[in-house]
Amino acid sequence: MASLKEAKRLVIKIGSALLVDRKTGQLRADWVQGLAEDVAWLKGQGKDVVLVSSGSIALGRGVLGLPARDLALEQSQAAAAVGQIRLARAYEEVLAPFGITTAQVLVTLEDSADRRRYLNSRATLEQLVSLGVVPIVNENDTVATDEIRYGDNDRLAAQVAVTVGADQLILLSDVDGFYSANPQVDPSAHRYDVIDTITPEIEAMAGDGVSGLSKGGMITKLMAAKTATKAGCAMAITEGSVIRPLQALEAGANATWFTALGDPQQARKRWIASMKPKGDIMVDDGAARALATGKSLLPAGVSLVSGAFGRGDPVAILDSKGHKLGQGLARYDAAEAGKIKGHRSEDIEALLGYPGRAALIHRDDMAL
Repeated sequence: MASLKEAKRLVIKIGSALLVDRKTGQLRADWVQGLAEDVAWLKGQGKDVVLVSSGSIALGRGVLGLPARDLALEQSQAAAAVGQIRLARAYEEVLAPFGITTAQVLVTLEDSADRRRYLNSRATLEQLVSLGVVPIVNENDTVATDEIRYGDNDRLAAQVAVTVGADQLILLSDVDGFYSANPQVDPSAHRYDVIDTITPEIEAMAGDGVSGLSKGGMITKLMAAKTATKAGCAMAITEGSVIRPLQALEAGANATWFTALGDPQQARKRWIASMKPKGDIMVDDGAARALATGKSLLPAGVSLVSGAFGRGDPVAILDSKGHKLGQGLARYDAAEAGKIKGHRSEDIEALLGYPGRAALIHRDDMAL
């Protein structure tokens, strides 16, 4: 069974029911304070932490006096706009006393489906985490409509875990793990401590994903587990209403752990290597040696650019003799790459007319 001690980077998903009192519509201040103490505890161990948090609509609904029933789209988006600023402020206020800086990141499904937006999100989140910031991620409910929505924060959290290369995803839920059936209606249901492989039998226990009939709300959690574990990220489902849920998990609280398939870096490299390249970038001998030591590819080391590729597309990396070294995701399109090849990174702004990224292909986006 996995342990939080093993993680270097965690994504923690928090549902509305944990944050907001259903009757009053107010933030559960004691619970949020306990979560902040848990985050500070993890950060004190040198771990990176990203929070994926629901709650904006639930908070905004109470402020605006909207009814408890299902809201119209425009009402939900108005509630989200009012609630999101309160949610971000609440996290900032509880984490600041621990010396932790927070950032608000709002995303939609389009941001991961579109490769250019995905790379932008990844670069921003990576920069925030590297600076010691705890990003607070939520779906951008003020603008997202059905066709660009995740629709649930379980899958959003899994996508964020993949994006930031997390090695553990923790779903703080209203249930204490994955059960063979809905424990609320079937007393014979049993909880799994560890699931190494998500088999068709396990999927059947979650319910029917086609009809949307779920047994205990597990369909989206199982979908999240499939996304996360394929990317090398272990995932836990645990009951989150206790005041220090992460410490409770580490102390042995009930949970189901889904085993990661490899590690995040290996999974990402396999994904990049499996793509069909849309162009070629030839590098000089000095750049080839630098790549072999784990460096990013800078424009100065590029001697030739060919093909019609866009930003974020896969390209083959060739040595000076035309042998393939590997491939990576380009941070510039073909025309831009052609303009900056052979030049120093500090010359990019003068060549393109706007500031750009120093690397043409970052080492994290490269499989050699």
